Amino acid sequence: MSLDTLADFIAAIDRIGELVRIREPVRTHLEIAEIADRAMKSPDGGPALLFEQPVLADGTISPTPVAINLFGSRRRICLALGVERLDEIGDRIAEMLNLKVPEGLLAKLAMLPRLAELAKFPPRTRSGRPPCQEVIWRDDEVDLDRIPFLQTWPGDGGRYITLPMVITRDPVGGTRNVGMYRVQVTGKRELAMHWQRHKSGAAHWRAMAARGERMPVVIAIGGDPASIYSGSAPLPPGIDEFLFAGFIRRNHVELAKAVTCDLDVPAEAEIVIEGFIDPAEPLVMEGPFGDHTGFYSLADRYPRMHVTAVTLKRQPVYVATLVGRPPMEDYWLGHATERIFLPLLKLTVPEVVDYHMPAAGIFHNLVFVSIDKQYPGQAYKVMHALWGQGLMSLAKVLVIVDKDVNVHDADEVWWVALNHIDPKRDVEFVRGPADVLDHAAQHFSFGSKMGIDGTRKWPEEGFMREWPERIEMDEATKRRVDELWPTLGMP
Repeated sequence: MSLDTLADFIAAIDRIGELVRIREPVRTHLEIAEIADRAMKSPDGGPALLFEQPVLADGTISPTPVAINLFGSRRRICLALGVERLDEIGDRIAEMLNLKVPEGLLAKLAMLPRLAELAKFPPRTRSGRPPCQEVIWRDDEVDLDRIPFLQTWPGDGGRYITLPMVITRDPVGGTRNVGMYRVQVTGKRELAMHWQRHKSGAAHWRAMAARGERMPVVIAIGGDPASIYSGSAPLPPGIDEFLFAGFIRRNHVELAKAVTCDLDVPAEAEIVIEGFIDPAEPLVMEGPFGDHTGFYSLADRYPRMHVTAVTLKRQPVYVATLVGRPPMEDYWLGHATERIFLPLLKLTVPEVVDYHMPAAGIFHNLVFVSIDKQYPGQAYKVMHALWGQGLMSLAKVLVIVDKDVNVHDADEVWWVALNHIDPKRDVEFVRGPADVLDHAAQHFSFGSKMGIDGTRKWPEEGFMREWPERIEMDEATKRRVDELWPTLGMP
């Protein structure tokens, strides 16, 4: 069943028994976040939460419910993307990438539908007034204080939008970008846009600043779950996030024209905030913010967004997420990216067998990689290749192991790697770009990285001693004990 709206997604979560409706009044200032944090740290990610009576800063109860942790379990992230297992989407991508041009005209024609699958469901514009514009606030009607935005940690600079689709357009090529950046609410009609310098939204802003032009920006909240996820996905430049969402869900994403600027918005968004950034204006202070590192990211200067309109469904639901010390909901969004984009990583680094970003590594701090090692020094080749791959360039520590190691089992990776390394010989340090949230980097967004070669060492790599084999019980004995087990009185 296609999930076309946030309401569809919430109803589907309810049907599988993973939704908790909280009917007690709960404050948007810290209390919702504390409840959500306890849920997210429960086994398997805890339930999705729907707060039906969020209490605003002035003590009134908002008529807009708050949904949080919707994507926060393996079952729910699969539900959001319409699959039984996340690797199914990666398998579809791999099938397209592995196409061999066949002999004969008929065989070539038969291949065309597979080649066209990615572009089979482009976004399309809905005619008439879309659901996201059933209610429209313009100019002096705009009051962001009426929306139940959350302050999630005591040291935060204020309230934040944490699960948005921030829509911008490249002023040169005209391509659209949909990014997921945190946005601070700084007034009834003003926001601070925290887009990091490595992200496409920031590149569009720099291009607009060079042209001396105002930059239209739209923030869409809610919509179909595949589109929400796609805003967080590290797509190659020029690939439309709504096109990718259509590929995931095998159905078109419907868009509509914004009411005060020339950008398209998801027709089924719950809330849309329209406005502009004037590059000629001074930057404003944004932050601090309790971030996915588990530490506060410090206050810094970012662009101010002026709000020209807010459009809403007649009875919207505000959807948010919470970031902080892992594990959190964002782990599951990142895990989906890990599985979906493995085939693209293999396309450029073909010796990679699998990789995993454990929760404690908060995506950029630690990546386990297994490789099919065929020649000496290959682990170092892979390290440097990965550090040249888009946002993988921000990876602080890479641990490279052989293909027989399960990278999804952190204990196994560390057991093997720590047994296989001589620290002086097998650890490499390099310098490069760092995540702007990395408070330990030597400089802002620039620092060092570490690669650990945890593979078996070859004579050509200077290891002249005999390499030992793993301890493994023989299969015959294991089968015999399997047969005996029910009679042994063992649990």
